[in-house]
Amino acid sequence: MRSHLLNDTTAERYRRTVTEGVERVAAKLATTDRPFTGVTVDALSPGIENIDLDKPLHDTAAVLDELEDVYLRDAIYFHHPRYLAHLNCPVVIPAVLGEAVLSAVNSSLDTWDQSAGGTLIERKLIDWTNERIGFGPSADGVFTSGGSQSNLQALLLAREEAKTDDLAKLRIFASEVSHFSVKKSAKLLGLAQDAVVSVPVDGNKRMQTMALARELERCKNDGLVPMAVVATSGTTDFGSIDPLPEIAELCAQYGTWMHVDAAYGCGLLVSRKRRELLNGIKRADSVTVDYHKSFFQPVSSSAVLVRDASTLGHATYHAEYLNPRRMVTERIPNQVDKSLQTTRRFDALKLWMTLRTMGADGIGELFDEVCDLAQEGWKLLAADPRYDVVVAPQLSTLVYRYIPEAVTDPAEIDRANLYARKALFASGDAVVAGTKVGGRHYLKFTVLNPETTAEDIAAVLDLIAGHAEQYLGESLDRVAS
Repeated sequence: MRSHLLNDTTAERYRRTVTEGVERVAAKLATTDRPFTGVTVDALSPGIENIDLDKPLHDTAAVLDELEDVYLRDAIYFHHPRYLAHLNCPVVIPAVLGEAVLSAVNSSLDTWDQSAGGTLIERKLIDWTNERIGFGPSADGVFTSGGSQSNLQALLLAREEAKTDDLAKLRIFASEVSHFSVKKSAKLLGLAQDAVVSVPVDGNKRMQTMALARELERCKNDGLVPMAVVATSGTTDFGSIDPLPEIAELCAQYGTWMHVDAAYGCGLLVSRKRRELLNGIKRADSVTVDYHKSFFQPVSSSAVLVRDASTLGHATYHAEYLNPRRMVTERIPNQVDKSLQTTRRFDALKLWMTLRTMGADGIGELFDEVCDLAQEGWKLLAADPRYDVVVAPQLSTLVYRYIPEAVTDPAEIDRANLYARKALFASGDAVVAGTKVGGRHYLKFTVLNPETTAEDIAAVLDLIAGHAEQYLGESLDRVAS
């Protein structure tokens, strides 16, 4: 069994084995003609359930053959131009190369004596991101597993900076279309059930600052503590960006921590056409970025950034076996001192490889392409009498609803849209997402693939309409009979 360990004696086996796997995936990518096969849970489950994990195959080729049947054949491929559902981006090759390197070397980014150069690379990327945000030299941050963890850590710091022992008094303000992780974080942090105050949004799905001002004043008058305002730069459903300068002014007025959830909108940091949409972000106390959303990185690659490095001390604990206090005076850089995680992958390497190969402008050009495409999609939807589109995109998300000419019952229209989405997914021809707006069912395009075209969007809209019309025709037939 030692022959399977990766070391100096098995380097050649490693090369052959990984090459074999890469060739399988490359062949799959080259021949995939739709984002999904349409396989059902009931059809796929038996093949996995019947595998006896206590009886290994002992042969990599056989394992890859089996993997084709239980995973590769039916995986959902985000690289396909008609995958238009969630915030899953196609990935760039330099980042995939970085993934291969970091998995093989297997550095753990908690302490210097486990990561050495990896620690410095991560810190350099944090500094680079902070410069892009506009933070000063006292800024810092750390890579995380994703936006939810970044938001949790940011709100942990905000809770500690609020400096009160009465957690029941703490309040967080976020727009009504902010990410669910804000409420989840409040629960995990031991705050009251009503700790998160939902602030109304305007017609463009941006937080209403006048409403925020009223809520902050009410909080103060009620003897409560405004712990944090979460401004979203790129909401999950609409890609909307809250008015950051105005929110920053209110946070300064009320002494409130300002957190910007830019998990989606962080691609604007490298955009040469739309960077001004993030104006005001430099006044935040903390920022969430997800490189695996709009920097075209493999999952996971995220970070939480803070304007004042000292606030990260709220997440610091020292263990004698790992990061004893003396290491601070010895200036040994241990990333665990600022992370909620201990053992942690060297995910920063993927972004490093990408920047050193493509450059920031290269990433920004790709992000601008998808934002431009969303504008084209908006024009298509706005001109199509079959559809109602909610709001013009600031980033690359479109929320819309099929509206049949002869049906006026909103509940029946809901059912037609739900059916169309499910039928489209079952066909495998395209994948779109869904959400609710005003209690009604809508569909959603999240455009993150520069290979997607306006023709792809138009074709998918035709497919959706066809499925919806089929459902409504069958529904009318059922009523008639």
